[in-house]
Amino acid sequence: MCGIVGIFDRTGRRPIDAGLLKRMSDALAHRGPDGEGFHVEPGVGLGHRRLAIIDVSHGHQPLYNETGEVGIVFNGEIYNFEEIARELVAHGHVFKTRSDTEVIVHAWEQWGEACLDRFRGMFSFLLWDRRRDVLFAARDRLGKKPLYYALLADGHVVFASELKALLVHPDLDRRIDVRAIEEFFAFGYVPDPRTIYAGIAKLEAGCMLILPRGERGALQPRRYWTPKFAPDRTMGAADAEARLVVELKEAVRLRLISEVPLGAFLSGGVDSSAVVAMMAELNDRPVETFSIGFKQRDFDESEHAAAVAARFKTSHHTRIVDADAFDLIDRLGDIYDEPFGDASAIPTLQVCAAAREHVTVALSGDGGDEVFCGYRRYLWHAREERVRALVPAGIRRSFFGALARIYPKADWAPRPLRAKTTLTELALDPLEAFFVNVSVVDDATRDALFSPTLKRELDGHHAVSVLGRYAVEAPHHDPLVWAQYLDLKTWLPGGILTKVDRASMAVSLEARSPFLDHRLIEWAATLPPELKLRGTSGKWILKRALEKRLPPEILYRRKQGFSVPLSRWFRDQLRARVREALLGGALADSRFFDLTTIARLLDQHQSGLRDHSRTLWLLLMFETFLRREAGARLGELVAAGSGRP
Repeated sequence: MCGIVGIFDRTGRRPIDAGLLKRMSDALAHRGPDGEGFHVEPGVGLGHRRLAIIDVSHGHQPLYNETGEVGIVFNGEIYNFEEIARELVAHGHVFKTRSDTEVIVHAWEQWGEACLDRFRGMFSFLLWDRRRDVLFAARDRLGKKPLYYALLADGHVVFASELKALLVHPDLDRRIDVRAIEEFFAFGYVPDPRTIYAGIAKLEAGCMLILPRGERGALQPRRYWTPKFAPDRTMGAADAEARLVVELKEAVRLRLISEVPLGAFLSGGVDSSAVVAMMAELNDRPVETFSIGFKQRDFDESEHAAAVAARFKTSHHTRIVDADAFDLIDRLGDIYDEPFGDASAIPTLQVCAAAREHVTVALSGDGGDEVFCGYRRYLWHAREERVRALVPAGIRRSFFGALARIYPKADWAPRPLRAKTTLTELALDPLEAFFVNVSVVDDATRDALFSPTLKRELDGHHAVSVLGRYAVEAPHHDPLVWAQYLDLKTWLPGGILTKVDRASMAVSLEARSPFLDHRLIEWAATLPPELKLRGTSGKWILKRALEKRLPPEILYRRKQGFSVPLSRWFRDQLRARVREALLGGALADSRFFDLTTIARLLDQHQSGLRDHSRTLWLLLMFETFLRREAGARLGELVAAGSGRP
């Protein structure tokens, strides 16, 4: 696992500033503390920070072909590299190392951009081919490894694994994209391909960029993979259970390839427990497992994690999180670079730090909910779609809309008792309803929260368009599959995988996700929807397949989720600190928010009248971003001023 940077001159072969390239690379030292390397020639600069996992002694980067004309900087792992290497040797390629990185170089020589179809793993890379005079950039199918890029006004294109490395470049456009503000407060993250900065984009999951020298105009990423859902209605439950175990165990086995210590995150939920169960079967030594606990019992899953650890005789480690973790907020701003609103980043960072004290690689259960339909929103969406199919749209909008307006709001209640939300969604079309279902801050609150200036600059832009872009290409044969597709394109890369990548890399830990093996996903996409969601039980077939390995109290207990007790913290231990942060300088000095609304949200929450904890958390994270951005710009002005006579 590593950090990569690059500078490419599209228009010619102007000299590359090697000092600037190194400063960009230095900003990613946490991603690769084991070494650095650079390639600089007219018009091209590549930089690499290394976290040594495979071929520790010889896998230094940049890495080249036999002639030195093709070079690469790579972040990630290609788990089937040995299989591909054997095929390439048969074609006459000569290898100098045992690293997966070199496989990419020779695969590009042999198959061109089609090499991406052969890679099984997680990756982002920059490959320079001097013979073809082309730069080739790509990101893995699910978006596990990040890649940011920007086209500068002078024709240079800059790349990096994280925003902080691009922000080192003095010519970068750092204007805030107001559309990203709307999307952040709707989803809790800035969805790909947008970033908080107007001048920077994320390469989307499953996409590549090929940049020939001399090409002008906007950059045009191309998609090389997308999940294809084609349910096999002949598949029975027994066959599906058996195949699922085979596919999952193989995905885990591949992710045990490592020359450094390896362990697993263990929450005590179905997905992480399944991964640990498979690891225990494949290992002849106790698995190192790591979990997080909370002093607040209703948020604490550590006893379930301990039970699974005892069952598989793992070497188990637990760390307790409390309200003093609030002090991590500024560090979260440094780690994520742009506003990121998933509060579970706090325990994620802490469990990563605990794991790094013992191992360099940790397997996780991420992706199980998206692949096998574990979220409750899938159940609600499927149920609501059945109602929509029975009631004409005009009647639905008028009847359910009227009921929703008079029904009292009950954010504190379990979903079955929050009829206002259900009635609202029934009055809408499927896309609008799913947006309401996944939104962190609803339309009415965002409208009150945003200043007239911000709303004017948004010029009608609405975050639902993010989902709309994928909804037109999503499979429409089943509402469950449709919702899964949207999550795989938005929430998974933008929320879950961003959270885990930055938190793990902040402590130089590699995180691997067996459930996000693309072959496992392609097989799971052939499952009939009723094998994923049956009655009210999500992940039905996964749980059935694991019954011989995990006890019912793990498989069938109520889903808890990896969350933190923000609501209580904001009313008790952190009451004063939250008010000071949100009503103080950074938000007030910005042109984006209505402070009267912020004060009202605080008063309602801290009095116990309403639960606005998620909105307040997003405001805190945005305030942290604004403070960091203001500090960076002040630093630039000071630096510029110091050079004047």
